[in-house]
Amino acid sequence: MAVNTSAEAPIPVGEVSRLIGGWIDRLGAVWVEGQITQLSRRPGAGVVFLTLRDPSYDISLTVTCFRAVFDKVADTVTEGARVVVHAKPEWYAPRGQLSLRAAEIRPVGIGELLARLELLKKSLAAEGLFAADRKKPLPFLPQLIGLVCGRASAAERDVLENARLRWPAVRFEVRNVAVQGVHAVPQVIEAVQELDALPDVDVIIVARGGGSVEDLLPFSDEQLVRAVAACATPVVSAIGHEPDSPLLDLVADLRASTPTDAAKKIVPDVGEELVRIQHLRERALRSVRGLLDREERGLAAALARPCMRQPHRMVDERAEQVSGLLDRGRRCLGHLLDRADSELTHTHARVVALSPAATLRRGYAVLQHADGSVVRAAAEVSAEEELRARVAEGEFTVRAVAGPHEVAGPSAGPSEVAGPSVGPSEVADPSANSSEGAGPSDVVSPSE
Repeated sequence: MAVNTSAEAPIPVGEVSRLIGGWIDRLGAVWVEGQITQLSRRPGAGVVFLTLRDPSYDISLTVTCFRAVFDKVADTVTEGARVVVHAKPEWYAPRGQLSLRAAEIRPVGIGELLARLELLKKSLAAEGLFAADRKKPLPFLPQLIGLVCGRASAAERDVLENARLRWPAVRFEVRNVAVQGVHAVPQVIEAVQELDALPDVDVIIVARGGGSVEDLLPFSDEQLVRAVAACATPVVSAIGHEPDSPLLDLVADLRASTPTDAAKKIVPDVGEELVRIQHLRERALRSVRGLLDREERGLAAALARPCMRQPHRMVDERAEQVSGLLDRGRRCLGHLLDRADSELTHTHARVVALSPAATLRRGYAVLQHADGSVVRAAAEVSAEEELRARVAEGEFTVRAVAGPHEVAGPSAGPSEVAGPSVGPSEVADPSANSSEGAGPSDVVSPSE
């Protein structure tokens, strides 16, 4: 239950300590797993003091046990060992300290550790942390490399020396951390997150030399694996030797078998790149020369063609054909024009020969009544009827005598003969006469 207190009615420190102890005493015994960081066995003392630490969260608790309990595992349990403790929480009221009273201590064996790592591996793989599609590509030439390794370690020396031998201008941002023991996991996580936050760092290397399975356990910790998976910067794992495979190798964007191999995979060799550039230049030069040679041969073949050697030959040949066609067209048109002219001449001669005017010129005349109608038969003419005679060079008046078949000639007197009404150059309208149907029987010769 909560204690009702106020500034006017506080409770003493001893009472608070007693209440905390009462609450903790209600807890039962629990099984706790951790790593032993400190071990104190005083000669003649009946109690052994241990410090049990959680490597993932940087939390530790004091554990006490009777010497008889610890003697059962004294040969296998040392500092740095992982153990499982069956203990009951205790509160030491005079000092306000919490500790665990261990009734049983069990060392965690290698087989059990490997089994737990396998279960953790399957769980993380099911979440997709090891998937290949989430791995980020490494830059071709990193300008600044972040390195997480032990202080003055062989791994640090191998990475720095090999990288600078391959590319002397490469730069490093080094973070020295504990790479084994209870402090390894939090320090490595902090260093990785710090380097990931730097915008100039292109790639991060987590390197450590070889060691036992227990020494490499920090690099299989779940919190470290998740921290590496959350990095925006590509991470390279270079832990141990070729047979070693902590979980960090699976979540990293690139796995190197050794720290030296990590330097070779991340930094290109300047000598190899110069040779490669030289080969590429030579290859490009050969390609350009081959292209020029091929184009020159094609140009020479094109220039060797007859149309290129004598470019006007085709024009001359076509000019001859055009001239021949032009002459042929002119001849055909001349023949057509000559034929049309001949036909027109013949048609004109026939028209002229058959025209009424030509008939009149041969000496015939057309007789017309006073109303202008043409005399077609002698019966149409009455006695003493004045008719108008139309000849080729004009017209004059005649008078019919008695009898239908007798026609009087022109009278000698001025009252009987009318002079011509048109000039010598005027002729009769052929269309008008032809429309009346004048023929040889309708005209009268002046001699009659």
